Amino acid sequence: MNRDTFDLIVTIVNKNMSADILQASKEAGAEGGTIVYGRGTGIHENKTLFGIPIEPEKELILTIVPQDITNQVQEAIIRAGELDQPGAGILFVLELKNVAGICHLCMEESEQSLQGSSDE
Repeated sequence: MNRDTFDLIVTIVNKNMSADILQASKEAGAEGGTIVYGRGTGIHENKTLFGIPIEPEKELILTIVPQDITNQVQEAIIRAGELDQPGAGILFVLELKNVAGICHLCMEESEQSLQGSSDE
C-alpha cells in the first residue's frame, strides 16, 4: 500500500446531502472530509419563485484519500449521493502533487514498513 500519493475527491451535491456522502466515504476508508457551502446552477435547475430565478444551495465535499483507495471511496460516494441520476450532483478526482497536514497517513506506512523489516 503506497500512502505517498494522494487524490482529492471533489463532490458537489445539493444542500443537506453531505452527511450521507461523508458517512459513505468513511465506511469506504476515507478519514473524513471538508464541507464548503456554495450556490450554483446546472441544466437541471431552472427553479423560479414568482418569476425570479432561485440559485440552489450546494455543498462541496473535499476528501483527500490515498490513491490506493480512491476508486472504492469514489464508488461509495456515487452510490450514497445517487450521482448516477440526472441533477443529483457531480464528482471528480484530482491527483495531488503535494500534501501537508496529513502526516499521520504517511507515518502509518513508515511504521508498517519498519514492523515488517523487524519481523524478518
